[in-house]
Amino acid sequence: MSIMYHEGNRQLQDRFDSRRISDRLEEKLTRTAFSAEDKAFIESAAYFFIATADAQGRPDCSFKGGMPGFVRVTGDSELAFPDYDGNGMFKSLGNIVVNASVGLLFIALHDKPKRLRVNGSATVSDADPLLGETVGAQLIVRVRARAIFPNCPRYIPNMQMTGPSIYTPQPKCEPPEPGWKTFDSFKDVVHPRAPTFKG
Repeated sequence: MSIMYHEGNRQLQDRFDSRRISDRLEEKLTRTAFSAEDKAFIESAAYFFIATADAQGRPDCSFKGGMPGFVRVTGDSELAFPDYDGNGMFKSLGNIVVNASVGLLFIALHDKPKRLRVNGSATVSDADPLLGETVGAQLIVRVRARAIFPNCPRYIPNMQMTGPSIYTPQPKCEPPEPGWKTFDSFKDVVHPRAPTFKG
């Protein structure tokens, strides 16, 4: 029984004669628990991408960023990350509330290109123990991994990271508000930032 593939995958694998390599990749590389290397890579990440879908299956993909260590591997098959103040739409987290299935992509664009995917189910909490120790967090998301697998990095461009965003929550530093919140079209409806600053 595959934890990676469904009938749609199989149809295309059979059309392109790639079922055997797909099965071998699942057998040799796919896991349900994080390795020490996975943990080190995830916890060194300054960003990742998350794919979610609503209850009708309509997809959304979002960028999540923070200081390295903002995503933590919290168990053999679990990771957690904070939700920071944003635009207030709650597209990703709102989807998780009605459809727990998620896909995460961690990617290194500098030094040695690398990709790691984590597919699983997520929960959102405003009472998670990590909330009190995470600077800038207004909610905590935990993901229980169903499948963890690396991807071939051959198409990743070589790019250099020059530093974190000035908006990234950090200890003893109140981040500025983004300029768009002062635009005439939005300033009368901007929600107050949640009181999450921790020194």
